[in-house]
Amino acid sequence: METKLEKRYGLVTAIAMVVGIVIGSGVFFKAEKILNATGGNLPLGILAWVIGGLIMVTCAYTFAVMATKYEKVNGVVDYAEAAAGKQYGYYVGWFLAILYYPNLTCVLAWVSARYTCVLLGWDITGGPCMVIAGLYLICSFGLNALSPVLSGKFQVSTTIIKLIPLLLMAVVGTIVGLRSGMTVRNFTNVVEETGDTATLLFTAVVASAFAYEGWIIATSINSELKDSKKNLPRALLLGTLIIMGVYILYYIGLAGAVSNEVMMAGGEEGAKLAFETVFSEAAGTIIFVIVVISCLGTLNGLMLGCTRGMYALAARKEGPRPELFGSVDKATNMPSNSAIFGLLLCGFWLFYFYGSNLAGPWFGPFSFDTSELPIVTLYAFYIPVFILMMKKEKDLNVFKRFVMPSLAILGCIFMIVAACFAHRMAVVYYLIIFAAVMAIGIFIGKSRS
Repeated sequence: METKLEKRYGLVTAIAMVVGIVIGSGVFFKAEKILNATGGNLPLGILAWVIGGLIMVTCAYTFAVMATKYEKVNGVVDYAEAAAGKQYGYYVGWFLAILYYPNLTCVLAWVSARYTCVLLGWDITGGPCMVIAGLYLICSFGLNALSPVLSGKFQVSTTIIKLIPLLLMAVVGTIVGLRSGMTVRNFTNVVEETGDTATLLFTAVVASAFAYEGWIIATSINSELKDSKKNLPRALLLGTLIIMGVYILYYIGLAGAVSNEVMMAGGEEGAKLAFETVFSEAAGTIIFVIVVISCLGTLNGLMLGCTRGMYALAARKEGPRPELFGSVDKATNMPSNSAIFGLLLCGFWLFYFYGSNLAGPWFGPFSFDTSELPIVTLYAFYIPVFILMMKKEKDLNVFKRFVMPSLAILGCIFMIVAACFAHRMAVVYYLIIFAAVMAIGIFIGKSRS
């Protein structure tokens, strides 16, 4: 067994990783939630997309600066270790491997299955949907574990494919809406006046966090990226700017397709209804098939990070059984044991997601939204990294050392406050589970020291 991964990805693949991991599900999955969260207030929804996008861009830019200086095994863990020390880097890596990667990956598997079931006319919470979700997880795992190069090509292909429905809706939906007056109507009419503006905005921004999340996973391939100190920063900045622009234009395009009332009541079929309204039923169905493919592309990117979760720790001689999880298969040049463990974690968290969000709540107060709260926790992990970066990186100019990290910190704090407003007591119960997971990680870390 080898212990190092080879350089196999270029700049185009890296940008496709950033764009492809993020775009593909959340923009379809959360667009209707943001509309419902704001009571059909379209300008407030767009503001939520803008705020969420700016937070993503500032954080990505700050990490891009660090990417020009540090390159080891897993980008965000490298940066946490460089700024806050080896122990803090281990905590970040443990959280990513056990909570963050598998939770987002299993939710994406369900989202992909959900839209497949919408196409087939099946229940999105029933047994067939969950079977399809499990099948998608296994197929994505197989693609990443057995052929990393093919996985990279699949990521590039699906990134191009997934932009088709978004850009079509952005352009055609806006034109149709301006001609029919639907866009102006949706911008000037609020469906429901519920709650104060701040609470509505906070809830909507937290919902946008899922749609924007995933870009950080692209840093997990920095040790496999050619000339990563140049290409990774470029990919992070260009990729996040593309994502923000596409999302906002798509959201505006939706406003020209159907009324806010119809979109809010459409539930899981809201996006399909909008496409069919603009492009006819047959064309809308074809485009929605592309939506499913785009979701699978996002799942592929998330699984890429998930399969490397334990390897990032083992490569540093940390975590449980580093000699086991740090081995790299000679035939596939993949950390196979780490990949299998990541798949098992995905299966566990998929079961939890089903019991807490779809069939339950089976777990009482400990049933929380795994598509949002782990993301907010990661933003909390960023804050010490950004603070210590400002303290240590004395060779950077004022803009890179102080301005952008300060804006990123404010964005992270905003996300944390917004999550508390949006989820209230669920945050407390989630933090109990988070503390238990981290306590296990601390125990394992101390037992190896």
